[in-house]
Amino acid sequence: MMKKLFLLLISVLCVTDGLFAQVLVPSQLPNHTQKLLMKRGYGMFIHFGVNTFSDDEWSDGTIPATAYNPADLDCDQWVRVARDAGFRYVLLVTKHHDGFCLWDSKYTDYDVASSRVKTDVVDEVSKACKKYGLQFGIYYSLWDRHEPSYKDKDFTKYIQFMTNQLTELLSNYGQVCELWFDGGWDKEGKDWHIPEIYELVKRLQPDCAVGVNNAIVDKEDSKDFILPDSMVVDNRYYMQYFPTDFRLRDPKIAHKKDKKQYLYQGESYYLPFEHTICLSNSWNWFQKATPRPVRDLDELEELFYWCTDNDNTLVINVSPDSTGRIREYEANAVIELGRRLGIRRNKPFPKNGKCISLEAKVQASSVYQNNVGEYGPQWAVDGGMQTRWASSDTLPQLVVHLDESEMFNKVSIFEYCETRTSDDGISTIRYNRIQSYQIDIWKQGQWLTVYMSDQPMRDCKVIRFPQYYQTSKIRLKVLKAIAPPSLYEFNVLSMPDGKYISGK
Repeated sequence: MMKKLFLLLISVLCVTDGLFAQVLVPSQLPNHTQKLLMKRGYGMFIHFGVNTFSDDEWSDGTIPATAYNPADLDCDQWVRVARDAGFRYVLLVTKHHDGFCLWDSKYTDYDVASSRVKTDVVDEVSKACKKYGLQFGIYYSLWDRHEPSYKDKDFTKYIQFMTNQLTELLSNYGQVCELWFDGGWDKEGKDWHIPEIYELVKRLQPDCAVGVNNAIVDKEDSKDFILPDSMVVDNRYYMQYFPTDFRLRDPKIAHKKDKKQYLYQGESYYLPFEHTICLSNSWNWFQKATPRPVRDLDELEELFYWCTDNDNTLVINVSPDSTGRIREYEANAVIELGRRLGIRRNKPFPKNGKCISLEAKVQASSVYQNNVGEYGPQWAVDGGMQTRWASSDTLPQLVVHLDESEMFNKVSIFEYCETRTSDDGISTIRYNRIQSYQIDIWKQGQWLTVYMSDQPMRDCKVIRFPQYYQTSKIRLKVLKAIAPPSLYEFNVLSMPDGKYISGK
């Protein structure tokens, strides 16, 4: 009883005063730290290290530190791009799974101090963030494939190594808004001593938000990670790493009906979700020697709206190349995205209008293997990015029934693509199934074509109409495909500033 009264008192204080708000307690509302997380909302992820010089995504800790050799290191440029793109914070990978550190750590020789370019990158990025008015966050991999103590039978030796390094990072570089842990899957959850680490973080950086990737599981004693599509019911799933201030399930996208209440030892905790996506169309986190295309701005814009909705946050990975600079075409892309979105400092984020197709009645001309439960058309309008409608033939039709009193002037379609994994084992190459298609609306007893294309759909196709339409149903008709089409989401939206044409 005394414990519950104490937690209740702390919860009240968290709501009314920032003094205790940095500590996670049972609550139905965001605390002070979580409010700060949601307010900054949009950050730039930066992956940079030895992998940048070996074309790897995950290396094993054996690449020599001397391989790290940027010819024109310019951390100021990184943060200047972030500012110009409208990001509100920078999330720097200080140590990835390979163990290479971007600062001069007293506890390892696998760091920039042992390389040919000894610049303390953590310090330079932190100072640039202060210069340009951005907040500074850090990513740190729990998993370390280089540090000898990681393989010691007495794992507490590695925990001490890790806390020593975290103390360096949290003590020597000014204010840190966020600490993003990764790699926890390599050990049991309890092995990481998260409560002690969390206490250390809060003592050194009281307002720092702590998150651990893959924190949510289906049972209290399980390691079965839950996809965000399943996180649509409060108080159903559990935290395997406790305490953490927000959820991560890199690189998955949360459901439109994302819920915030998660359990630990019988208590319910409020946890927002932070998304991580890549600017690169190949989904590579570390930059590669051969330049790769960026994602379409239409897709990035739609993902921004989706990921910053429901009090959740988004970081987009924009990585420097082996020169130590962000490539000009990538900088241009992310800056143009910010301008298109119209992000303004200290102003609310732009929204995507009203989705009038969410959970609508829907029909499809075919379903893959007639398996409606797994591939039925309902999954194209359910608000989830891991579920999908899949057809059984190459020329299907999808019909979504709408409330004809509702107006719309935009359609966005997320297509499921053929995927091939690159040689690095992480990044991907994707191919569109749909090559030609049209969009029709039902008007005066027949179908009226309002859009047609003979170009591949891409990962996300956005169709903006110059006027509003109203109709009782809208149809996607595939005209050509290289394989049976499949869609994650078909969204019909009402955006402001359209003109009106009836489609009854």
